[in-house]
Amino acid sequence: MPPFNLTSMTPATFILAGIPGMEKSHIWISIPFCSMYLAGLLGNGVMLFVIRTERSLHQPMYLFLSMLAIVDLMLSTTTVPKMLALFWFSAGEISFGACLTQMFFLHFSFSAESVILLAMAFDRFVAICYPLRYAAVLTQSAVVKTGLVALLRSFCIIFPCIFLLKRLPFCGHNVIPHTYCEHMGIARLACADISINILYGLAVPFAAVVVDVVLIAVSYILILLALFRLPSRTARHKAFNTCGSHVCVILLFYIPAFFTVLTHRFGQEIPHHVHIILANLYVLFPPLLNPVVYGARTQQIKKKVVKVFICPKSHLLQG
Repeated sequence: MPPFNLTSMTPATFILAGIPGMEKSHIWISIPFCSMYLAGLLGNGVMLFVIRTERSLHQPMYLFLSMLAIVDLMLSTTTVPKMLALFWFSAGEISFGACLTQMFFLHFSFSAESVILLAMAFDRFVAICYPLRYAAVLTQSAVVKTGLVALLRSFCIIFPCIFLLKRLPFCGHNVIPHTYCEHMGIARLACADISINILYGLAVPFAAVVVDVVLIAVSYILILLALFRLPSRTARHKAFNTCGSHVCVILLFYIPAFFTVLTHRFGQEIPHHVHIILANLYVLFPPLLNPVVYGARTQQIKKKVVKVFICPKSHLLQG
């Protein structure tokens, strides 16, 4: 008897269904989604341009911020263009390979952003608790190595998901009730036991992110203890202001992410279309709001944006 050929059980294409039950509203839903995506592209693009062109911003904190902007652009661009094509043109068909690629970069960018947020917390910890050692600890080489660690860890965690999905047979079920491809959404279409996918998909990436969150929390506990030891209230306020933007970004990233994961796993009573909308907002909110938070709360970035975009125009008008 010839061996069973799994490749024959792999569908050529999947169909992304969008938001189940809200198909008639896809056009209207696409308007705020498209606006948020374009605003995120603009905000992160401006952030990268300003940090790239202003040598005074070539410091660890702003280099980490540029990494964050790149990962945010990856997170939204991996999913939103296909989502808009689905909403506008009913172009929900996606090849098996393209679906796996989208799934990989979606989860990869989430994991990488978590590492970068941890690195930014460590940056604030060293700057406040050991200011005299800051330049020696956070060198340009250390920043580059941190970026490489973020890429390597994310790759090692997410890449096995591709093999876990490719080993599964699919028996004709190819409709994904979502706007983009994600690991468990694909696995649930298989006609085989997916317990390994469930275990790996929940335990390994979730555990890695939880470790990041715990280390970030420890960093800020130590930062708070150091702030309370400062004799001057003005000094405490100034020092904590340098952390305010990062704390806001952490909350904007982790709260929607954990809420989405937990409701997806345990919120069976929540309507399915609510799950999908929350998952879409999770890939739209961080790229949209991170540049706003840092642009509004960080004086150095505000001044440089004015210098780069406003001052040249004023000189032209005067000339």
